[in-house]
Amino acid sequence: MDQETTSTTTVLDPKTTKKKYPEARIIVLDDNFNTFDHVANCLVTIIPRMSKKRSWILAFKVDREGLAEVWRGSLEQAELYHQQLISKGLTMAPIEKT
Repeated sequence: MDQETTSTTTVLDPKTTKKKYPEARIIVLDDNFNTFDHVANCLVTIIPRMSKKRSWILAFKVDREGLAEVWRGSLEQAELYHQQLISKGLTMAPIEKT
């Protein structure tokens, strides 16, 4: 008994690249009313895996340079963190897609 097997093989076009998920940057801006302590506490509370030391370094950078990138990653997460930081009263640049 001879059984014929048929299989379907799909060949992917090597020129086709996977689309990356959109990425974005979150940037905190300097203002005249948020304290270092408030900025650092907001960062450590809202941004995952943000250390206290790093949050203070970023708070000082915001003051010294006028802004600091505090997080980079997927656009969806960036939108969430951005909105949460705004709700805490931080002055934020618009989300910057990368």
